[in-house]
Amino acid sequence: QVQLVESGGGLVQPGGTLRLSCAVSGTIFGLNDMNWYRQASGKERELVATITSGRSTNYADAVKGRFTISRENAKNTVYLQMDNLKPEDTAVYYCRLGRSNYWGKGTLVTVSS
Repeated sequence: QVQLVESGGGLVQPGGTLRLSCAVSGTIFGLNDMNWYRQASGKERELVATITSGRSTNYADAVKGRFTISRENAKNTVYLQMDNLKPEDTAVYYCRLGRSNYWGKGTLVTVSS
C-alpha cells in the first residue's frame, strides 16, 4: 500500500523559511518522479515543483529562485525548501507520486505577519 505523509508546515512571517518533507512508503521510491503541489483557499490545486528519478527539477514561475525541491532516496523522502516566503505562498501543500493517484493529505503553510 502506497502512502505519502507530508510534514513541516506551519506559520511563518513574510521573508521566512520552511522545509517541507514527504515520506513515501509502499513503492520503489527511487524509480519515481515526485511532485509538490499547493492549493490556496478558493483556488485550484497547482503544481509547484517536480524532481525526476534522475534528479532533474522544474519549478512554477511563481516560486523559481525561492523554492528548492530535493530528494533523499535512502530515506524515501522528498523535500521542499521554501525561502523568502510571501503571503501568496499560503496554501495546503501536497506531495504526489509521479502522475499517479497517490497523494499525501497535505500540510498547511501560512505566511503572515
